[in-house]
Amino acid sequence: MNSVLEKSTQKPFIISRVFEAPPETVFRMWTESRHMEWWGPAGVTISHHELDLRPGGRFHYCMETADGKKMWGKWTILEVEKPRRLVFISSFSDEAGGITRHPLSDSWPLEMHSTITFTPQGDKTLLTIEWIPVNASEEECRTFAEGFDSMRQGWTGCLDKLTEYLEQYKTRKEMK
Repeated sequence: MNSVLEKSTQKPFIISRVFEAPPETVFRMWTESRHMEWWGPAGVTISHHELDLRPGGRFHYCMETADGKKMWGKWTILEVEKPRRLVFISSFSDEAGGITRHPLSDSWPLEMHSTITFTPQGDKTLLTIEWIPVNASEEECRTFAEGFDSMRQGWTGCLDKLTEYLEQYKTRKEMK
């Protein structure tokens, strides 16, 4: 097994997008429970979630597909640097919050070190997501490395949902 300290030997998955909102707003969309309805890839909704935003806390959620299939996941929060950075270990889970395997891949890493950065760009935010497996076997690292196209597709759908949510949020805020 690789140790957490060896994670830098694996090429990380990185995806970025510029959002039409300041870092404080984009950060709130990632860290306030009332805004997490946008979370998840395209085609899923969040049917349950709990968020305890502090080092040692967690975000535990259930993603549900249109046909009623449920997938649980969780983040174990490592760092919260408002409004610049959020670091957590991401994993699939069961309803009780235990770590489980990816529902579609027996060789997907059990845990992913996730770093989300919120970089100001004038009145916009450059959001960067970096994902890298931790404590992963060689087979899990290979599966991760071979999955970049799938990850890009999933994260693109998720970030599209965040873009739409931010637009709706701005409209609701302007209406008040």
